Amino acid sequence: MLKTGSEHLRQLRDGRVVYIGAEKVDDITTHPAFRNAARTVAAIYDMKAADSRFCFQEQDEKYSAYFLRAKSREDLEKRTQLHQAIARMSHGLLGRSPDHVSSFVTGMAMNAPVFGKFEDNLLKYYEHMRREDVYGVYAVIPPQAARNPEFYQKQNLPIPTLRVVREDDDGVVISGMKMLATGAVFANEIWIGNLIPLAPNQLPESITCAIAVNAPGVTLWSRKPFERHAQSEFDSPLTWRFDESDSMVMCDEVKVPWERVFVHMDAVLAREIYIKTPGHCYGNHQSNVRFHAKMQLIVGLASKIAHASGANEVPAVREVLGRFAALEAALGGMIAGQLHEAEDWPEGWKTFNRRMMYAALNWCTESHSSIIDALRELIGGGVFQMPADITVMHDAKLKEMFETYWQTPQLGAVERMKLYKLAWDLIGSEFAGRHLQYEKFYAGASFIVRNHSFREAPWEGFHKVVDDLMGTYDVPAR
Repeated sequence: MLKTGSEHLRQLRDGRVVYIGAEKVDDITTHPAFRNAARTVAAIYDMKAADSRFCFQEQDEKYSAYFLRAKSREDLEKRTQLHQAIARMSHGLLGRSPDHVSSFVTGMAMNAPVFGKFEDNLLKYYEHMRREDVYGVYAVIPPQAARNPEFYQKQNLPIPTLRVVREDDDGVVISGMKMLATGAVFANEIWIGNLIPLAPNQLPESITCAIAVNAPGVTLWSRKPFERHAQSEFDSPLTWRFDESDSMVMCDEVKVPWERVFVHMDAVLAREIYIKTPGHCYGNHQSNVRFHAKMQLIVGLASKIAHASGANEVPAVREVLGRFAALEAALGGMIAGQLHEAEDWPEGWKTFNRRMMYAALNWCTESHSSIIDALRELIGGGVFQMPADITVMHDAKLKEMFETYWQTPQLGAVERMKLYKLAWDLIGSEFAGRHLQYEKFYAGASFIVRNHSFREAPWEGFHKVVDDLMGTYDVPAR
């Protein structure tokens, strides 16, 4: 089915347990910390439900296009088209929009035999997700504290990382923490898994499963919500609507039925399910597209800032803008290449070019901080020259003074302030600081991201280029 926004909002009023510090949130759709972002997610569902380009049909049933298992380049393009529409709606600021984890699961369903005895579980879960238009997020990294299990063992304390604590006839019981469930407060279900290698003695931690956000024993511990402190949409336009929130997932004796278990007691398979299926590629192609939309916002903002002061006529500034435009085009080219050079893998299916996808992923991870820093330099001290907030327009005398003295030949005072408030929300607010850190570790630590490219590189082909060249000459005759 194709879910509407109002239907999704109703689903979020399901008794889920969310904490902001000691405060228990009763309804995230009305709470000032989450309500606007919840409406943003609802708008995504309305957008794709209203446009036939964003769905596909099988056996008289319509599904969201990000659940499409591609058999052709046209299928891949249909997927990308929806990713682009969602990313543009959110300006690339929702790292875990509804098309992200859905893409992972869809890619996994294209090579389900990798899951061994849990193959049927995975395929049925894929059918469940697309049939119900499920918004899934994931928590696939152990908490940092769990890196030193000896500390807990010596004090007879439970190791904090999530693990299976009991098996029953009707399922497993899990307890512990997982990070970082970005977007979970707005989602229906959480995919619990492992994206980093596990040691052979970590078998209970190898569990991969799906749990409902409102399952008994599940609590979400939210970081500080920035939306709650946004005074107005004018002063904090991005924080106001795009704070998707990050949460630690705490499970206290949570029962997971066997049909929602996909890996159990297999430390190797727990990670291989992402790499030996198109799951990791499908999910991170979406992230490339998402970052591209963010890059377009940055480039447009940089140019508007330059025009606001007339600096766009300065050769040095034009050079900076040209660099921004080149970077945006480079990422766009890498994304287009993933489609143009799509792979016939696994047999019978079509997958985005993995090498180009990982190259783009690495580019995004490495580039975001320097791009934001360059935007900071371009903006200069202009953001600090603005009044504290737009309430100056509510006082007749202050309004007159503001409109008179803050205008420039290029822009009126209010429009200039609106532009700089947007810029600050992208580069300097708490919301911006979170994004700076988030993008740096979006796909894991840098060595993990680069190892993907190392794994996929055709080293034998590279070596052959060198060997063939050396084979064209020899020791010279005397």
